[in-house]
Amino acid sequence: MGDILIKILVCFIAGAGAGIGTGFAGMSAAAIIGPMLITFLGIPAYDAVGIGLISDVLASSVSAYTYKKSGNLDIKNSLPLLASVLIVTMIGSFAASFLPEQAMSGTMQIALIIIGLRFILKPVNKTREQLEAVSPKSRLIKAIVGGIIVGFICGFAGAGGGMMLLLVLTSILGYPMHLAVGTSVFIMAFTALTGGISHFMIGGVPDILCLVLCVIFTLLWARIASKIANKSNAKTLNRVVGFVMIVTSIVILAVNYL
Repeated sequence: MGDILIKILVCFIAGAGAGIGTGFAGMSAAAIIGPMLITFLGIPAYDAVGIGLISDVLASSVSAYTYKKSGNLDIKNSLPLLASVLIVTMIGSFAASFLPEQAMSGTMQIALIIIGLRFILKPVNKTREQLEAVSPKSRLIKAIVGGIIVGFICGFAGAGGGMMLLLVLTSILGYPMHLAVGTSVFIMAFTALTGGISHFMIGGVPDILCLVLCVIFTLLWARIASKIANKSNAKTLNRVVGFVMIVTSIVILAVNYL
């Protein structure tokens, strides 16, 4: 009974952190759930990443729906990015099966801190008018190149590519912050599903209880966070995104290395 309670507690904390990160910052649930399950429950890294990616699917879907209701989702123009991400995610997932566990659990944390500082110190202040002024050809090329990078990160590091998607959408494609987060979680729902299925096909079915708990808790908190985020102004959302990324990464690094 004690082991089950510990498992429920760890999954609740992991799901809460993952859901808040997804709803507010468009982060991948796997970036939080993976290291938590590896460190506190001793779940193999490859299985933990798979659980995180599947938790991403529903959490990202409900977040994307919430952003869409507020007009902060660009489906049409994000399709080239989505397609290239999906294709390369499969390749990255296969490559990840050969990676040492410790490398898998800590790969993305330093990058998260750097990107988080970027959103705090240099907030995204793009407008929809500036986005629409970019030529379709230029946008297509940038989307495909960005998608290749994000897809490999998603499958290889199990991060769902959320933070890199946000960076590509804001810094390369010029999306306003709310639209970037909404579009990011929309794409993540598909990349996480692809990466999760790939992990299960290669590594087998993981701990079912952990999977169910993480999916439920992540979904709940993602819904709450996304509703709050859509009511925030762009400057506040930039700061929250940066703060969530930095705090999450520091906690995970501390857990793994201190």
